[in-house]
Amino acid sequence: MSKLTIFSIFTAVTVGLFPVVLQAAPEKGAKAAQQKAKGSPKKRKPNPAMAPVEDVDGLPRVLLIGDSISIGYTVPVREAMKGEANVHRPRANCGPTTSGLSNIEAWLATGGEGKEWDVIHFNWGLHDLKYLGPKGENLQDPNDPKNHQQVPPDEYRANLQKLVDRLQETGAKLIWRNTTPVPEGARGRVVGHSVAYNKIAAEIMDAEKIPTHDLYSFALERQDTIQKKADVHFTPDGSKALGEDVARVIREALAE
Repeated sequence: MSKLTIFSIFTAVTVGLFPVVLQAAPEKGAKAAQQKAKGSPKKRKPNPAMAPVEDVDGLPRVLLIGDSISIGYTVPVREAMKGEANVHRPRANCGPTTSGLSNIEAWLATGGEGKEWDVIHFNWGLHDLKYLGPKGENLQDPNDPKNHQQVPPDEYRANLQKLVDRLQETGAKLIWRNTTPVPEGARGRVVGHSVAYNKIAAEIMDAEKIPTHDLYSFALERQDTIQKKADVHFTPDGSKALGEDVARVIREALAE
């Protein structure tokens, strides 16, 4: 094959490829522009309830322990007790009693190792009574026999007793906050189970002479206006109402 023939073939192939390349480039550019327009996923703003608290000297120290319900009322409690108390909470959802047993030492050290607490307002329950799947899948159908409660009643009783024993060692005034209602339609939970778990807790608290903050009744009486529909959580105004009642109870304990 002559050099001229080879050059002709190379030129034809090269010229034939360039349109493809030129056509593909704008397509890639368009995709890049679309991705840039969408932007990277927005990071969620830090929850102010998890912000560390710097103690004001001379004010009593209060620790809130609880799940997302307590997370919701943490900031309202701090606002209601500004200038009255240093209100801390673990920088976590305290979940079920099993999580409490694993993390209680770290939670008691919130705000500084070795510092003492004047009041500890605490709760476990909504995570204990919820239903999981056979592989730990969250919020599963309570009517399906293959699913189970995360912490069944007997285990809940034993765990809660151990946690109470440890909290009593702190020397703080303890306030048990009972578990708020499960409304109709809430996934993975059964209406009425809060009552059953609260009864177990009441037996322990009565025996240990620990006062109960009956937030269950407070929420139930206002359920239609402060709790979300088919959801164990509360509206922002609902969390504020809960927080104001929590502050009232803590204030009374500090005054004793």
